[in-house]
Amino acid sequence: MDTIDERLYRYILDNSSKITENWLALREKQSGSIYSMDSDEEIEKLLREQNTLTIKTVTSALLEDKTAFIETMEQWAALVAKSRVESDTPIYEVLEALNKVRETYWGFITEYMLMDTKITKEIIIRWSRLINRAFDQLNREFTEQYYLLTKERLSAQQELINELGAPVIPIVDAIAVLPLIGEIDTYRAKEILNGTPSKCISKNITHLFIDLSGVSLLDTMVAQQIYQLISTLNLLGIQSTISGIRPEVAQTSIQLGLDFNQVSTHSTLKQALSKQGIKLYKNNDIRVQKMKKNQIR
Repeated sequence: MDTIDERLYRYILDNSSKITENWLALREKQSGSIYSMDSDEEIEKLLREQNTLTIKTVTSALLEDKTAFIETMEQWAALVAKSRVESDTPIYEVLEALNKVRETYWGFITEYMLMDTKITKEIIIRWSRLINRAFDQLNREFTEQYYLLTKERLSAQQELINELGAPVIPIVDAIAVLPLIGEIDTYRAKEILNGTPSKCISKNITHLFIDLSGVSLLDTMVAQQIYQLISTLNLLGIQSTISGIRPEVAQTSIQLGLDFNQVSTHSTLKQALSKQGIKLYKNNDIRVQKMKKNQIR
């Protein structure tokens, strides 16, 4: 014989499409939001499918087997969180939408309770506890998944920014260029110092041209980091050449004990490459002239 919880379970699932329709009817126009009432057919379909899963998940809390709720909740949270992160939906919009689902859901439970006079106050209190706890768990699980996915995305973006901020670009054989552009703050300087040597090793670079002509502000802190980078590369057997460093910065660096006299420096990258027998042509071809002995190591 069916229990009263199982009867409510079937009633909610049988009316899940109606619950979804009522929930969608609560939408308003929200420019750029996935929950806007004027969303396209594809988004409309997505919302229906996901809301059906939301209803199924919450309703499974009524079953004696609680593992069904946990498994469905984890599936729901992973699916919805991924979808909302990909659509750049703010987390507050999702939580607001879930509150409206809860409101609509309870409307149908209320209708069911009015139809069955055998439902006691104790049953109503127990359902209230079960259902509200289920919605609260959904909120918590979703926010956790949303946070993890967002953190993962930000980490990937930061890695890309770091890579683009200090790219080691091979040009010929074991020779590469490190073009630095824009402002270099303490964080970026540290990333350049820590990341460049490993990039050179992984690409089998033996000679690195460090071009500073695109750096907007080259102060003594940056000069010190560049000096440390050159020292590190030297210990790894990687020769360095600097281009684009201004005379006043070089003088200040020497006063601080950062002696660049042991490093080959040039006013432009083109001049530095030409000095090593590497010619750049208008069609972007790179050609290496016949080298003098030991000119390029």
